[in-house]
Amino acid sequence: MPHDKPPQARRSSRATARTLLPPQDPRRYVPTPARPVRAKSRHMAPDTEIQPHSHAWAQVAISISGAAHITAGRSTYLVPAWRAVWIPPNIEHTVSVVEAGELRTLYVHQDLELPGPAIPRTDRSTVQQAWSTCRVLEVSALLREVVLQMDIEMDGKSSPGPELLARERRLGELALDELRRAAPVRLGIELPQDKRLRGLCQAVIEDPTRHATLDAWSAEAGASARTVARLFRQELGSSFGPWRQQVLLARALTLATQGKPMGVIAAELGYASASAFTAMVRRSVGAPPGQFFGRHAAPLPSRP
Repeated sequence: MPHDKPPQARRSSRATARTLLPPQDPRRYVPTPARPVRAKSRHMAPDTEIQPHSHAWAQVAISISGAAHITAGRSTYLVPAWRAVWIPPNIEHTVSVVEAGELRTLYVHQDLELPGPAIPRTDRSTVQQAWSTCRVLEVSALLREVVLQMDIEMDGKSSPGPELLARERRLGELALDELRRAAPVRLGIELPQDKRLRGLCQAVIEDPTRHATLDAWSAEAGASARTVARLFRQELGSSFGPWRQQVLLARALTLATQGKPMGVIAAELGYASASAFTAMVRRSVGAPPGQFFGRHAAPLPSRP
């Protein structure tokens, strides 16, 4: 099982401060029926956070490099390199940077009665609900190239010619087609409404190996373990252990995208042995680490 960090490490973790940034003016990239998919890019340093905001169109946040937490609604999603989060319209969301990198964003014009990346009318009944909520998606090699080719400079102050607009539409249509085909990845971590429990959960997400037990986390939060356990059942319908395992799994996937071996990942997450880490992954996703991370976590090669 994971073990607590030494006191010095715990003090260092709590001392980390975040830099709050406003969202880039989204009005410069408003998608319309004539320009249904718009692209923009933002480079962000570690320990920065984009303040909560929402907009009337859908958003696809894609981590080009680094890793970020995107909190939307009642869940938070860890987005390692070359994974994406679909965010429906009018959902307030916050972006917290875990590792410095580039976040590429696609803004998608939406038919509010038919959420999703231009779902064909014949498929409405089977897929509409899935696209009504946030979800983490794999980014295929083709989608990767399309996103990198999309123009991020054609903001509202420019007057792109018909050739550039036609190219934007073609790339946008291909991006939407790839998003429809993208496989979901189980990286969502549900958050509670209760402020006391939410603060504890956010602390676990930021540094899941600081403590290994509910007693230790509860003591840090100034509450009894019995109270925290009750809140977990009431708010999340889960006990602390399985919920924390999802946090550890998401962190493990980020480490895997950096090319770290499974043994190193297990040690960094505080597991005394590789077998204990393997057992956690099997319980969480029904597959051993090599199979799960090999399918979901291997980063695509960097572009020259």
